[in-house]
Amino acid sequence: MNSSDTSLAGTPAATPLGYFSWTFGQAARDPYYIMVIIYIFYPYFSNTVVGDPVRGQALIGYITAGAGFLLALTAPFLGAIADKDGRRKPWLLVTVMLMSMGALSLWFVEPAGRGMGIPAAITVLFVVKVCFTVCEVFHNAMLPTIAPANRVGLVSGLAFSLGNVGGLLLMLFVLFAFALPGTQNWSFLPEQPLFGIDQGMYEHNRIVGPIAGVWMFFFMLPVLFYTPDGKPSTSPLWHVAKEGVSDVLQTLKNIRHYANVARYLLARLFFIDGMVGVLTFGGVYASGTFGWDTTTLLIFGLCSSASAMFGAYVGGLLDDKVGSKKALLISIWTSSVVLLALVSVQPDTILYVWQVGSEPVWNFPYFASLPELFYFCTNQIFAMFFVTGLSTSRTFMAKLSPPALATQFFGLFALSATVTAFLAPLLVATATDLFDSQRIGFGSLAMLMLIGAILLIKVREEQATVADTG
Repeated sequence: MNSSDTSLAGTPAATPLGYFSWTFGQAARDPYYIMVIIYIFYPYFSNTVVGDPVRGQALIGYITAGAGFLLALTAPFLGAIADKDGRRKPWLLVTVMLMSMGALSLWFVEPAGRGMGIPAAITVLFVVKVCFTVCEVFHNAMLPTIAPANRVGLVSGLAFSLGNVGGLLLMLFVLFAFALPGTQNWSFLPEQPLFGIDQGMYEHNRIVGPIAGVWMFFFMLPVLFYTPDGKPSTSPLWHVAKEGVSDVLQTLKNIRHYANVARYLLARLFFIDGMVGVLTFGGVYASGTFGWDTTTLLIFGLCSSASAMFGAYVGGLLDDKVGSKKALLISIWTSSVVLLALVSVQPDTILYVWQVGSEPVWNFPYFASLPELFYFCTNQIFAMFFVTGLSTSRTFMAKLSPPALATQFFGLFALSATVTAFLAPLLVATATDLFDSQRIGFGSLAMLMLIGAILLIKVREEQATVADTG
């Protein structure tokens, strides 16, 4: 067999229908993250449902941290158990059903704590966040066994692209169907929001949950129907679980023989957590600081997503030009500086001390003041370098890993993004509560990125060789 026939796991690869269908799994998940978590529902929950941007940001931090802590304890072992059992689709089916139902129920999270109520909403958001990551773990675990070894990068990149395209399409639909109608007298817009959506009851915010839930369910179907699953184990479940846990512990034990790779994974624990935190809380912080409405956040999200897609291209060029390590350091340092610039902005201030006022500087109805425009433009830089960091970190891992142990090391790579998933949101929540400040809570993420960058400096850009582990 050649690389066109064999997967990274050394088994026969799936047909093109099988591995291209797999990419729709990310297309199913990502729009929920983009619309609900980053740009629309979380800011609405923080500012309108909770009614206090500071308390809202802290609550979102605790929700995300709680889910991250649970996942840090369970996700690595669940993935290992699934590897031993062979089946991933049952996990995908259960998690996508729970996510879809949870997303649909967000429609009932009404302003001022009416409808579902804040405690129930927190519970739903927590459950969906946990299921989202579990679904991601099992979906990603399929890639090394279904894609040909020489097409793994292509398939993975296509999945990422489809996820972003799905998010962009749905945000455009919400913008032109529900958010803009009735607010702007533009000829190409409906006079009123479609389907009787009541903007006064924030239904244009709440509708993103059901839209994401329906989208998620239908776009996961190609994976469930056409992507091949592993053969189920004949061993009892308790035996499978025991073997899975044993494999995780053995892999962690063997990492001591690969000190350089271990240093890289430790660095990644910090810088990826910090960068994801900026992405997660950026919309919440902006909406609380400037009072941005749904329309403004949608335009903000659409432009940021476009910048992110451009960032993937920039990342590839930068990687080829200066090498993975330098490209990654540039991405982390730039993201850290950008974050400090973002938190320097207040409604009448730029760069902490420059008083510029809040009056409009142009006739466009959105991002009208100079501080808002500065925040908008600065965030485009972060979006670009965030994706640059994501793509380069994966490339760097491939360069460091021994080819014979690629699957094992990419399992550790995935683990490094899960085990401290609670750290960034917990830091934001704690700092926000302690200082009663969105600015300090959001800005605290710079510490994680800087720690990661410092640790990364000591990583050598050289491929490890297979060690004798006895």
